[in-house]
Amino acid sequence: MKFSDELILSIDAGTQSIRAVFIDLNGNIIEIVKTPIEPYFSEFAGWAEQEPDYYWQKLTETTKALFNQTKIDTKRIKAVTLTTQRGTVINLDKNGNALRPAITWLDQRRAEETGFPSKFMKLGLKALGLNESILHAVKNGECNWIKQNQSDIWEKTHKYVYLSGFFTFKLTGEYVDSIGNMVGYMPFDYKNHKWTNSKHINYKMFPVEREKLVELVKPSEQLAVISEKASIETGIPKGLPLMAAGSDKSSEVLGSGVFSPETACLSYGTTATIQTSSKKYLEVIPFFPPYPSSIPEYYNTEVMIFRGFWMINWFKKEFGYREVEIAKKTGKLPEDLFDEMISKIPPGSMGLTLQPYWSPGTKVPGLEAKGAIIGFGDVHTRAHIYRAILEGLAYALKEGMIKTEKNTKVKIDKIRVSGGGSQSKNAMQLTADIFNKPAEKPHTYETSALGAAINAAVGMNFYNNYEEAVKNMCRISETYQPIKANVEIYEKLYSDVYSKMYKRLQPLYNQIRSIVKYPEKF
Repeated sequence: MKFSDELILSIDAGTQSIRAVFIDLNGNIIEIVKTPIEPYFSEFAGWAEQEPDYYWQKLTETTKALFNQTKIDTKRIKAVTLTTQRGTVINLDKNGNALRPAITWLDQRRAEETGFPSKFMKLGLKALGLNESILHAVKNGECNWIKQNQSDIWEKTHKYVYLSGFFTFKLTGEYVDSIGNMVGYMPFDYKNHKWTNSKHINYKMFPVEREKLVELVKPSEQLAVISEKASIETGIPKGLPLMAAGSDKSSEVLGSGVFSPETACLSYGTTATIQTSSKKYLEVIPFFPPYPSSIPEYYNTEVMIFRGFWMINWFKKEFGYREVEIAKKTGKLPEDLFDEMISKIPPGSMGLTLQPYWSPGTKVPGLEAKGAIIGFGDVHTRAHIYRAILEGLAYALKEGMIKTEKNTKVKIDKIRVSGGGSQSKNAMQLTADIFNKPAEKPHTYETSALGAAINAAVGMNFYNNYEEAVKNMCRISETYQPIKANVEIYEKLYSDVYSKMYKRLQPLYNQIRSIVKYPEKF
């Protein structure tokens, strides 16, 4: 294994933890400190907020711990880079102080209709099947809710930023962010990678005044330098360049070595996604744009399962008490014990089939979607339920792959799997079997931090281009080959059972939605 003298400090602020990682130019994780965080608190049902200063406190705690424990010469650190969770927004006053708690991406509150779209436009959108999705987006726009319910705070807002922009300000004193972080309800032009003008539909949906928005730079460009104040608070040497990266998901794609549309990256994280990277603007769902890639002027197509591997935490809370208690005594992770628990459960979970829509999407599969498990018999145990969760997520992402191939006209040849779920041997094998493709696992679990480090390595001219950087910093540690007998079972369950579930259950989902008003009332 090759090691380089030059190091990059990569800060990865996810939903459940903040990591500070020293990564060398060969993609090796030299040292890492991980600090768990509370994802959110809720004052009302469906709300998910967190104090911005809490995020900053945890970041400084993490970086200080890394610098306090390390024995490396800090002169080897050539740059800092940052990747964060997507869609968490913060209102800052003229002094850079938070005016209210951050609204996280998990928040489910709804704004009232804003007057957009107009009645005439609604007719056209309805004909395209987009009216409900557009209204859903408008109601989900955090800026719209704040304007309607906390207008005094909106008036005092000097800058309206993502968590990435907040951290950049705290680290450098500058209001700037990366184009690669622009994912959410903002007036952003996803095709041209810039803020919109006032005539653009995204501005009409999310009317954030231009003066409240930060400046944008491309991934791999310099955002600013670490300030003296931030250096004192974080332990990071003053004056180091802070290089722009992408959001945690786009960084995962890059850190998995994916930069062409023929390879798909499956993220088995809190949110489960299937993404590809392309130079072309490709819409998997008509009129729904791809997100900015971590590679400048590239796009990431994405199909998302909102709650994804959050369902593992749901299972642990509701059904995993025994494993949690054993884990406390043995020092093992509950997830490792779950993996052992299902090792003898056959492919297909004895017919138990799960549809993983515990939280609805905006367009895929539809706003009315609910989760479902069918096929119960007296043979089934909680172990079957756990395996059915893993299989259901893989089925849903396979459905996303098929949709991606159909609408982008690109054949996906390979899949790479990252995120917490990639640590499960059973999850990796059933993924290979359900997709009927080799499932490749990157050499490190820390693919988000690695992707951000690749941005810094290219931006600092350690590599001439992304192809060269990926070749040197990414590699495959394990490949799981499809097992023919398992493939045959999964092909039948997918085509004859799973793929028909949503269409047949959709009328019932609509009935449930009309009766209990969930999630609209929250």
